[in-house]
Amino acid sequence: MAAARVGSGQPPETVDIRGLDALQTATEKAPVTRIRPLDRLFALDTKLPKPHIPRALVAVDDEYPLGTPDHDHKGMTVLQQHVAFFDRNHDGVIYPWETYAGFRAMGFNPLVSFLSMLFINISFSYATLESWIPDPLLPIYIKNIHRTKHGSDSDVYDTEGRFTPWRFEEIFSKYARTHPQYVTYDELLEMTEAMRDAFDVFGWIANKLEWGFTYWIAKNEKGMVPKEAIRGVYDGSFFEVLEKQQSEKKYKKYE
Repeated sequence: MAAARVGSGQPPETVDIRGLDALQTATEKAPVTRIRPLDRLFALDTKLPKPHIPRALVAVDDEYPLGTPDHDHKGMTVLQQHVAFFDRNHDGVIYPWETYAGFRAMGFNPLVSFLSMLFINISFSYATLESWIPDPLLPIYIKNIHRTKHGSDSDVYDTEGRFTPWRFEEIFSKYARTHPQYVTYDELLEMTEAMRDAFDVFGWIANKLEWGFTYWIAKNEKGMVPKEAIRGVYDGSFFEVLEKQQSEKKYKKYE
């Protein structure tokens, strides 16, 4: 890697900056930069083409550079795919009863499904409306879901709802200390604390609830959340897996 030095009337000289201050990601005067290392990102571009460019249609990482196998993006952004599972009649609008039905389809009990419905539709409906006038039915319009992006989050979704690969990999570089492909509850808790923006109370609450929900649905028998399960939550494919598992359980009851 080289940097050009421009001189008056002279051809630019190049210098090797590998190992110099220009590429350092940690410093002793900011201990937090050593506690949350970025070492894993240095080799990312050898595994994943152009990881700095946000992807509109697929959630990719170094293991799945083409996204989730057999997952149909339907021409939607990754953020739209994240919520489209709850659009039960596929009309582009998520009403509260559809949110409730989606949680029930994933296996949540009626109380949790009802409380989740209230929080999601009350919090995010208004931002997606085409009008300034609130809709008492609390619909969420999927085409405008990018407007619901809040502070104190991971920034894996950009402001248009695209998926940013290096941001996703950054989570595991910084916080996955127990195992490089998993995060524990304590690591997720540390992550949500680290992401807090000053005075952003709504963002703090939303981020805690979202990652708490992710841990709840995606943890394995060891209490750890696999990297690929988290990626599946980002593009909504993991919700489909849970629904399929619930359907299979119901079917087995009649065998």
